Amino acid sequence: MTSDAIVVGAGVIGLTSAIVLAESGRRVAVWSRDPIGDTTSAVAGGLWWPYRVEPEEKVGAWSLRTLGVLAELAARPGETGVRMVDGTLADTGLGDLGPWAAEVPGLRPARREELPEGWGHGLRARVPVVDMPAYLGYLRRRLEAAGGTVEQRAVAALAEAAREAPLVVNCTGLGARDLVPDAEVRPVQGQLVLVENPGVDEWFVSADPGSADTLYVLPQPYGVILGGTAREDVWDPTPDPATAEAIVARCARVHPSLADARVIGHRVGLRPARSRVRLEADTAVGGVRLVHNYGHGGAGVTVAWGCAEEAAELVSSC
Repeated sequence: MTSDAIVVGAGVIGLTSAIVLAESGRRVAVWSRDPIGDTTSAVAGGLWWPYRVEPEEKVGAWSLRTLGVLAELAARPGETGVRMVDGTLADTGLGDLGPWAAEVPGLRPARREELPEGWGHGLRARVPVVDMPAYLGYLRRRLEAAGGTVEQRAVAALAEAAREAPLVVNCTGLGARDLVPDAEVRPVQGQLVLVENPGVDEWFVSADPGSADTLYVLPQPYGVILGGTAREDVWDPTPDPATAEAIVARCARVHPSLADARVIGHRVGLRPARSRVRLEADTAVGGVRLVHNYGHGGAGVTVAWGCAEEAAELVSSC
């Protein structure tokens, strides 16, 4: 065996898990069915915020740990793709959040003059906004600097990886539905519109976790990401023109200039949702150690470092 560990999946969860293991001295190989740029993570909006992810009692710690790491990486935005950006979460009060909110620096109720017309309350915060293609590139380089490798290799079963390393970490997201198999993993379709930036420099989100339609405006170096949708059990990865038009219209309520912004592109991602993140040790075929780390829904970038470090602890205790 040439690897101490094989991580299956090269989205933000898989790459982060691989980095933690590699930087602890293990020889790590990442296997991915898709190129890193074609993963669900690559089309994510990139805002740090716990969204559509459970269990609540663990998500807070995972998110705060990741916030700390991303805040450090934001000191080098050109290298990492991470920036700290001010913004507003509308229709939400401090009492609507868990205990973790008290540890987010600067999180406070928005003043009336800070809210767009039509919104009566909300929160203000300065949190990471991540340019996901750039960030995934940074993670790959960091992994390779630690001696890890990334291989485009599809697997039909986790047992394939178990035959080549004494440890397998399953970070396959939606793919876990078939590979484990785990029928509890379901897609939540998210559609985004990318437009030229007419001068937006803050993020804005108004998202009801129970609604299939959301509103978010996320400025990125290459344009503004407008969202979005959260459609459960929808497998279609094709952008819908009518949905895109509705997304732009919703976002133009916040910034009217977005109504006439030139559309650069359309994105659809299938978030790997589960009733709760599966982060636990298991045993693969042949007695090989197996750690599952999947089911993060729309919060992969928000919880990645916290989950990766917990996965590494599980590896050590196996």
